[in-house]
Amino acid sequence: MAVKAVVPFLVAMMLATGVCNTLLTKYQDMQCIENCEPGSSKPRNHFEQPVLQTLQMFIGEMGSWLVIGAFSFYQRYASYRAGYEAIPDDEGSATPALSEDSETTAVANPLKPAHPDDEGRIPLTGWNVLLLALPACCDIAGTTLMNVGLLFVAASIYQMTRGALVLFVGLFSVWFLKRHMGAYKWFSLFVVVFGVAIVGLAGALTKDDKATPSSILKALGVIDVQTAKPSQAVMTVIGVLLIAGAQIFTATQFVLEERIMEKYAMEPLKVVGWEGLFGFLVTTLIMIILHFAIGTGYFNAKEGLYQMTHYRAIAISSILIMISIGGFNFFGLSVTRTVSATSRSTIDTCRTLFIWIVSLGLGWETFKWLQVAGFALLVYGTFLFNDIVRPPLKRWVERRPEELLPEGPIEHN
Repeated sequence: MAVKAVVPFLVAMMLATGVCNTLLTKYQDMQCIENCEPGSSKPRNHFEQPVLQTLQMFIGEMGSWLVIGAFSFYQRYASYRAGYEAIPDDEGSATPALSEDSETTAVANPLKPAHPDDEGRIPLTGWNVLLLALPACCDIAGTTLMNVGLLFVAASIYQMTRGALVLFVGLFSVWFLKRHMGAYKWFSLFVVVFGVAIVGLAGALTKDDKATPSSILKALGVIDVQTAKPSQAVMTVIGVLLIAGAQIFTATQFVLEERIMEKYAMEPLKVVGWEGLFGFLVTTLIMIILHFAIGTGYFNAKEGLYQMTHYRAIAISSILIMISIGGFNFFGLSVTRTVSATSRSTIDTCRTLFIWIVSLGLGWETFKWLQVAGFALLVYGTFLFNDIVRPPLKRWVERRPEELLPEGPIEHN
């Protein structure tokens, strides 16, 4: 019974770290780094380094190796205390034998493979690990585009627009994985698209100056802003399109992971760790190339690193982002294994609601009724797609619904 009390803790930590990921990234975007003095007539510059923020994410993912090492050390220590030596399993991780009635079996081990190796899958080892570089590259493109989009929209609109992911996951699963989708799933995708469109429309129609850093500083009396900015509606539309388009790369990442995991077996936390390592190396290489090829704006790596290390708020938030992303991966995988993937998707929807509430409380955005309608459609469409709610018509109910991604997508941020 004591172990069951851990489940609410895992859920709460997954929710907290997930909310922190988005809010801390938006907080970084709002940091003024030049021309911040009151009364300055020059345009203010903010921290706008989406590529560096992508690098932060991969560093956080590489933190999975610390968890793996700690878990392995604990298992060996527990085996030593129990008076026997742990026997490595097929995946190479030492697993001490546990009795069937042991309380510790109530919480799933996030290092264990998703399925027992009775499906003919072989361990993902050696040079085959390089296959994980493919979804890592998709993660680079998707995360960077989302980070750019977050510069133009409020945090809640950013998180809601990410709901378009189910559309591309569904389509790609049918096209590339040859899955079957019932009529109600197609209907749910239409509802999701309609919900995303309404959320974008809410941001475009409502002049939300509170979402911009300049208005916050002005409201606090820190600076008098006298600079002309592009139309808020145009910025919101651009941001929504970038974030929605980024879901194509994220869906591709999920499909690639599913393809790889159909043939090979590896612990999900190790998958995150390897993708974090490959993503870090590729992103670093791309940053160096773009710095010397372009060297301005988003691609000025030298200036971005200087800002990250010389501005206290940015440095601290960077560390917190890395920690929160690492925690989100661990707690998310633990929730998936201990409860279910469906429960995780429900909790992730709650994350959007909490981000919205916190953003309103901090004054980062204003309340929009149209956004409420869009969010409601997004929630309904996502729940319908994940079989959490029943289809609207009985004839749409499938007797044996097929899982589009049986392995369960590994969300990294």
